[in-house]
Amino acid sequence: MPLYEHVFLARQDLSQAQVDTLAAAATEIVESNNGKVTKTETWGLRSLAYKIQKNRKAHFVLLNIEASGDVIAELERQTQINEDVIRYMTVRVDEHEAGPSVMMRKNDRERSRRREREGE
Repeated sequence: MPLYEHVFLARQDLSQAQVDTLAAAATEIVESNNGKVTKTETWGLRSLAYKIQKNRKAHFVLLNIEASGDVIAELERQTQINEDVIRYMTVRVDEHEAGPSVMMRKNDRERSRRREREGE
């Protein structure tokens, strides 16, 4: 079965619980159409390089998906309709990354640097 990475950006004024609900809804769409979400990562509220629909920041969410192209088309259709999602992108990959994504490793590295500076 083909593998995909689906990243979406949710509006900055949403709470973390609402962002988690959006991720759960995307997972439900995939699983109801015989697909499988193998990993969900919430990267948190991050600054955007430029304003998108009057938003300077957005909540970033990554889903690793195993599904057919029809399932991805339905997921993208539902995502496009949702007013809380300001951007999304789905990319087909040869294999999913094992362990945390690059963004999660970057966040961990930044946290450890802050702790080191505070301890000095």
